Amino acid sequence: MFSIVLRSRIISNNCSSKIYNRRVLSSGVVSSSSSNPSKETIAASQSILSDQSTPPSPSPESEAAPHASGRKSWSFLKYGLTAAVTGAVGYTGYLSYRCSYEEVDHKAKALRAAASYTPCEDASAVDKYRGMLYSAALTVPAKALESYLDLRRLVEENVLEFTEPTSDKLLPDLHPQEQHVFTLVLDLNETLLYTDWKRERGWRTFKRPGVDAFLEHLAKFYEIVVYSDQMNMYVDPVCERLDPNNYIRYRLSRGATKYQNGKHYRDLSKLNRNPAKILYVSAQAFDSSLQPENCVPIKPFKLETDDTALLDLIPFLECECKNRGSKVVFGGDDDRVMYS
Repeated sequence: MFSIVLRSRIISNNCSSKIYNRRVLSSGVVSSSSSNPSKETIAASQSILSDQSTPPSPSPESEAAPHASGRKSWSFLKYGLTAAVTGAVGYTGYLSYRCSYEEVDHKAKALRAAASYTPCEDASAVDKYRGMLYSAALTVPAKALESYLDLRRLVEENVLEFTEPTSDKLLPDLHPQEQHVFTLVLDLNETLLYTDWKRERGWRTFKRPGVDAFLEHLAKFYEIVVYSDQMNMYVDPVCERLDPNNYIRYRLSRGATKYQNGKHYRDLSKLNRNPAKILYVSAQAFDSSLQPENCVPIKPFKLETDDTALLDLIPFLECECKNRGSKVVFGGDDDRVMYS
């Protein structure tokens, strides 16, 4: 009996100790979890807020689409502007090449009239509005064309100073008593003289055989003019050595020529003389004059000692004047080397 009671007490003690241990463990867990309740709550709230505030990240395809469309529109605009500018420049060059300033100015009258369009007073509101839109649309092209014409006129005026003769009347008016006189125009190089260069002596100019007799005799029948494509600083000193007796009345240099197709041409129409009474003698007569009907070619002088081309030409030129009743009372060393 005693043993049974003892056994029951031991079992009850063991059960109570287990229950106590369970309570202690459970209270420790609860206390540890309840010691930092704010941290867990804050962490949880932050995770909830972050989940609600951050939108879903877009895909790479959706980001690349706007950039691609922007690049396409910019490239289209760039190529369109380039094509427009290229077309405008090309058309301007075509107009400058094909049409003169007067032709372009004449064609621009219609554009000017359209840009300054004013509707009639009795026109309807739609017609007035349409006319205002049309006039406004053509204002910019009209202004651009006016700027082009102003620029072209300025350029042509400056270019003409170098391509055209310095005056429309290169020679002064003839005396009334000399209206019947013929004008003999002479070239310099290979016609009246020859210029040569050698290393040991440099440049040297030689008279053509018979040039003194040629000038002296024909000065009685002609108004003699030297017309050269050389610079004035070359023509004047050479003519002073070539003609000490002043049989040559006038000297014309490069400034009096017309520059065309890369060459300087003698324009005999600018001499202020009757074209029917002008003769042009040159070794390159047809290649250096704009009036081939007035040309008298002569053999080029290349330092031949037996050259007689000038003397052989005197009878022809004298006969030409005598047959037309022209004669002038006008007024010499034979040294060939005249200028070195």
